[in-house]
Amino acid sequence: MSKMKVVKFNMQDQPEFYKELRGRVNNYFTENNISRYANSAMKFKTAFMICLYFLPMFAMITGLIQTTGLMFLMWILMGFGMAGIGLSIMHDANHGSYSKNKRVNSALGFLINFIGGNHVNWKIQHNVMHHSYTNIDEFDGDLEAATFRFSPEQERKSIFKYQAFYAPFLYGLMTIYWLTSKDFLQLIDFKKRNILESQGVEFKRAITLLSINKAWYVLLTIIMPLVMLPMAWWQVMLGFFVMHFICGLMLALIFQPAHVLEETAFYEVKQTGSVENHWAIHQLRTTANFAKNSKLFSWFIGGLNFQIEHHLFPNICHVHYPKISHIVKQTAEEFNLPYHQHETFGDALKSHFSLLYDLGTGNYDKRMAKA
Repeated sequence: MSKMKVVKFNMQDQPEFYKELRGRVNNYFTENNISRYANSAMKFKTAFMICLYFLPMFAMITGLIQTTGLMFLMWILMGFGMAGIGLSIMHDANHGSYSKNKRVNSALGFLINFIGGNHVNWKIQHNVMHHSYTNIDEFDGDLEAATFRFSPEQERKSIFKYQAFYAPFLYGLMTIYWLTSKDFLQLIDFKKRNILESQGVEFKRAITLLSINKAWYVLLTIIMPLVMLPMAWWQVMLGFFVMHFICGLMLALIFQPAHVLEETAFYEVKQTGSVENHWAIHQLRTTANFAKNSKLFSWFIGGLNFQIEHHLFPNICHVHYPKISHIVKQTAEEFNLPYHQHETFGDALKSHFSLLYDLGTGNYDKRMAKA
């Protein structure tokens, strides 16, 4: 890709909506004397997710667990722990919404390196590219995938007609892709597009630290188990693969059905460099919630079923999203703006895979041509 361009939103498009919404949300925290950062329940969840990931490995390495069956169970638990850390801890921390203390956010945000990712890359792709330019082709990093057509603005290739069927498998490989190549390729791409410079990141230092982080991660999660566990090498590698596959699949199936859906809008700004909507209204048009009444599910996935609230207020810890969602929905309705939501997670998945199928086969393009 070429140098990163600048996208301009139409800040004159109902600016009173976001002003009113911010005021109401701010009043909620002020009137109830509540901090917008993590509360005690969030801190408990943090400890739980960290233990869910690290304790199974500790049990294997120290010999507390020795049978092959139980060891595979430990790898499975670690997969859920990885997803829990990614969805419920490092996500808030890297948004700066876990704590008002920047050091706490940095420390917890660094946990992504313990699950095979990289905090520098993640902040740029997610915070800068995805949150700023949601569902805008060539700007939203979450839409960039050579093996998928996630947007109608992207070129359709013959292989994409099968994407709804191969998606679950490739989704499961997501964190392995982070570990082995994506973070390196992405960092190089960010340098070419001058994104690193705009974020105050020096390439040589970033690539050196990335390489060091990957090296100690491989030492911790592959080399050490190969040396210390009473398992055949292929069993260790299978356990490692299963752990990552569980995490990758969970992460993808939570994030994709929040934006790549039949009802959400997609944009391109190749000609004018501008978007017709106010940034906040753009978030409403490109984002959807799901399963708002599933409390346990919402607890585990870091409240990311409330994606609308997260995109409008990424600086607020996710434990507060269920409460402020009522404010957001009511305000959107008052201004005759969309508030996309699915009653269940299954409904959101159905919409996501239906869109993948239509984008891949060209059915989406045919419908748009007739409209």
